[in-house]
Amino acid sequence: MKVKLILFLALSVISFNLYSQDLKIGDKAPDIIQNLITGEEFHLSELQGKMVLIDFWAAWCKPCRKENPNIVRIYREFKDENFKNGVGFTVLSVSLDFKKESWEKAVKNDSLEWNYHVGDLKGWRNEVAKNYKVKSIPTSYLIDGDGVIIGINLKGDALKSKLKKQLKRKFFFYQRTNE
Repeated sequence: MKVKLILFLALSVISFNLYSQDLKIGDKAPDIIQNLITGEEFHLSELQGKMVLIDFWAAWCKPCRKENPNIVRIYREFKDENFKNGVGFTVLSVSLDFKKESWEKAVKNDSLEWNYHVGDLKGWRNEVAKNYKVKSIPTSYLIDGDGVIIGINLKGDALKSKLKKQLKRKFFFYQRTNE
């Protein structure tokens, strides 16, 4: 009986986490307005025309930190690519940290080399996280050049595969010679 109860509770929590996000594939991503780690105001709309991974994370989050090397690798591989609906790929990291020093140190130590790191140092009360109804981290949304969500919580190879499928096909023409 105890095992059944534990199993039921575990499945309930998993189901809640999977289906608690209000945003879904095909939705327009809400604009994000928040200060960059450098202090300047940033708007997600500034990245219109690019493929963007919106990544909710924190320096204190071990699963987030474990995923960061995969995101860095994928960023490096796809940042200059042309997609069906976007030119270039970047990451918008949304920090749920409380301390700027920890946030900055994690960005540096994990080599998060893209330019877009936002946060308000309110942790789980981060305005963007509340707007996106983030319940757990890491959480991510992949959006196309029009700001439409095309992937949710894609990690590692799944993110890479999705980006590959979105690449603009390259056609090679060759001239046949009659010799």
